[in-house]
Amino acid sequence: MSRPLVCLTLTGKTLAEDVAMVNKYKSYIDIAELRADYLDDNERLLIRAFPQMVGIPCILTIRRKIDGGEFLDGEANRTILFARALAFADEDKRKNFEYIDFEEDFRVPSLQDAALAFGIKTIRSVHSMDKPIENLTQRLESLSNGGLEIPKIAFMPKSLDDVTKLFNEASELKDSNHILIAMGPLGLPSRILSAKLKNYLTFTSPIETASNTSTLAHLDPITLNDVYNFKNINESTNIFGITGWPLTSTSSPIIHNNGYKSHNMNNVYIPLKAERVEQAIFFANCTGIKGLSVTVPHKEQVLRFVQGMDEKVNAIGASNTIVKQDDEWLAYNTDASGFAKSLTEFTGLKNLRGKKVAIIGAGGAARAICYAVKKLHGKACIFNRTVSKAKNLAKEFGFKYASLGTESLNLLRKYSNVIIQTTSKGMNQTGEASEENDPIFFYDFTGREMLFDIIYVPSSTPVMTRAALAGCKVCNGYNMLKYQGYEQFELFTGQAY
Repeated sequence: MSRPLVCLTLTGKTLAEDVAMVNKYKSYIDIAELRADYLDDNERLLIRAFPQMVGIPCILTIRRKIDGGEFLDGEANRTILFARALAFADEDKRKNFEYIDFEEDFRVPSLQDAALAFGIKTIRSVHSMDKPIENLTQRLESLSNGGLEIPKIAFMPKSLDDVTKLFNEASELKDSNHILIAMGPLGLPSRILSAKLKNYLTFTSPIETASNTSTLAHLDPITLNDVYNFKNINESTNIFGITGWPLTSTSSPIIHNNGYKSHNMNNVYIPLKAERVEQAIFFANCTGIKGLSVTVPHKEQVLRFVQGMDEKVNAIGASNTIVKQDDEWLAYNTDASGFAKSLTEFTGLKNLRGKKVAIIGAGGAARAICYAVKKLHGKACIFNRTVSKAKNLAKEFGFKYASLGTESLNLLRKYSNVIIQTTSKGMNQTGEASEENDPIFFYDFTGREMLFDIIYVPSSTPVMTRAALAGCKVCNGYNMLKYQGYEQFELFTGQAY
């Protein structure tokens, strides 16, 4: 098999709903998994006809609650449903289920014999919804029934380290007659890089029913194929990625993967959720990742794990890009130049001479902003809730500093020509501005300020919306993301975006 198959997991309440999903995504998928445990009771009685209804190879799964499914009616009833689905096998095998999923402890000889007799492949699965599964190689061998069945192991990782261990163990496997999955958001690399795990298939879910499989963190087929170019990932594919925590959303994969496509590069760029940056570096070292974008909160901590840095990183004290060269990690910062370009485009100014700038926040992103503002000859004051952090950062760049609160309102007004928001407040949040989602909720805009918020999801944060309503010129961080991404692309690949 040249690549893992793309399987669409169907969790509709009716067969008609599931058929509609297959028809919508048919050009993106190879097979469909009918999750009969999600069907209404009366619909479950009709599952035998499903393969003929969709016209593509199908897996029948009736998953118990204990294994992450919805079936609660007991093993006797489940056995009867399986039997109904296998009965009256058609001579035209395309009208039968091509695969059937039995759990490790579900062993009914009559069903197994029927599947074997009708040429239906058995997937023998084991699921752990609360912890990793140890000794994967031995478990796969015990599940395969001498190679007659396709073993499937799915587990919920506790950290990225558990996913790293999965890839390490899979590197020793010789064939692709298995399915290995790290579930949940932490396990996303195991789905995108299924080829690196030598997997038989990878699972996806329709956008319309994504909430049914939210704990599993399935990608939809369009994203898997159009964003991650899944069908072209192979053993020779170069891997890059972005790491941060919680990394709930990022547009970087779209930017980088589109660049790889336009240059016909066999590369892929993936998200790596890592609570600690060393976990991402460990994963990268074990899987051969050649470069990482680094986002909050790791931009400063990552410097403890690199062997070299450029002048910008040395001056800023934070890195948003690390590149592997000759077994060493080298740190770069493209945030500063990406911000400077997007800020000058936004303001229409060549520099910030004569402008007083308020920098909200004092984290890793703020460090790059300070560097850029200094290079653009702006005078700035750093406002932060932890005053000591603002003080230390301000001292490095010769700026003023203050606490972030009503006590500093007059100073904020003084430094309000350009307000640059660098904190995470407002990320993924919409609605009316409040103390929870607006870092300067206490400030009343006059309409003369220019507000630059480095957040880009949503496109208008609560503070941006509030400023725009007051007549201010506002800008989000998407162009900053784009420009720093273009520079990262060149550092990763050696070619201009």
